[in-house]
Amino acid sequence: MKVLIVNKFLYPNGGSETYIFKLGEVLREKGHEVQYFGMEHKGRIVGNEVESYTGDLDFHTGRMKKVLYPFQIIYSVEARKKIRKVLRDFMPDVVHLNNFNFQLTPSIIYEIRAFEKKMPKKIKIVYTAHDGQFVCPNHLMRNPVTGELCTKCMETGVGNCVKNRCLHGSMAKSLLAAFENRLYRTLGTYKQIDCVICPSMFIKNKLATYDAIKDKLIVMHNFMDQPSAKETFVIKKDYVVYFGRYSEEKGIRTLLKVCRRMPEIPFIFVGSGPLEEEINRVGNITNKGFMTGEKLRRTIEEARFAVIPSECYENCPFSVMESQIYGTPVLGANLGGIPELISDGETGELFQSGNEQDLHAKIYELWHNREKTERYTKNCKNVVFDTDEQYCDKILKIYGEK
Repeated sequence: MKVLIVNKFLYPNGGSETYIFKLGEVLREKGHEVQYFGMEHKGRIVGNEVESYTGDLDFHTGRMKKVLYPFQIIYSVEARKKIRKVLRDFMPDVVHLNNFNFQLTPSIIYEIRAFEKKMPKKIKIVYTAHDGQFVCPNHLMRNPVTGELCTKCMETGVGNCVKNRCLHGSMAKSLLAAFENRLYRTLGTYKQIDCVICPSMFIKNKLATYDAIKDKLIVMHNFMDQPSAKETFVIKKDYVVYFGRYSEEKGIRTLLKVCRRMPEIPFIFVGSGPLEEEINRVGNITNKGFMTGEKLRRTIEEARFAVIPSECYENCPFSVMESQIYGTPVLGANLGGIPELISDGETGELFQSGNEQDLHAKIYELWHNREKTERYTKNCKNVVFDTDEQYCDKILKIYGEK
């Protein structure tokens, strides 16, 4: 099969990029042709044969011509033209959409369907919902001004996005995001998608509030390869690990408060983000910065346990999956898709998101009860997620491989 994978970023940037790169790699190993479409960027590591990409637009900073700004993030003529070149050259059987709103825009869906009319076959459009974009104009279901979790747009309409300035605290950006959401709902654009893959039951339940796609939703947790028995023999060291983005919505401020109250416990932080300076000021935290590959793996698997203190609705975080696969129990926030991945009292524990006292009590108990963490570590060896190959086989059935 010929599969065109679409994502706004074609360089390592987050979980959705980890997903698309690995999926494309396994599809190719199985003998399928894969190309990518998205924005051009100096860090781009995948692409297409005709080298056709859109310009690098940044919705956060508005790094584009201000006169064209409102139009470019709602409907992109450039994206239609650029993906048209790829479609003509590659003639895909499937277009697998990932994150595309604001930069690539839903205009590409119209181009795919227009091109399909010139083909002797149907092009299947599959979408993986890495966030709540279809039902929440700011994607995160979280008010960035107050930090409160929010599903008001699903309940009473997108006017809430404007009222609460949910896009970066900006009235103008919030108005554009709300208009974009309402426009494509009114046009019925997303009805043209054949299947929506939900990485968690949580995100499926949220997307099911949108009638146009509720019958197209399929739950498939993300994939994670199981290490061999030889690779899982690790001597644990005495530290607690956090790895991920250093930002407010990830629960970093709450975790820092707890770390300061427990100077006897060494913490290792791995990642980067806007709160890095605050992290560096806490004496019992060693900031390793951004890490990948074997170094990251070793840091995770040698920890007594990992803390995932998110205060936003995570979907299916690789951090929780990686920790358990590498034999490290997880203390995770009881929020979003996280509880779907942790067997509470078996492979880790849950705490009330944003609750400093609960987080402090759980960390204290896990740190001082070595017998419990050793039991959790042993249980983690029985945790099994779909391997990338198993996941790919399921995807191919959705694609319609015969």
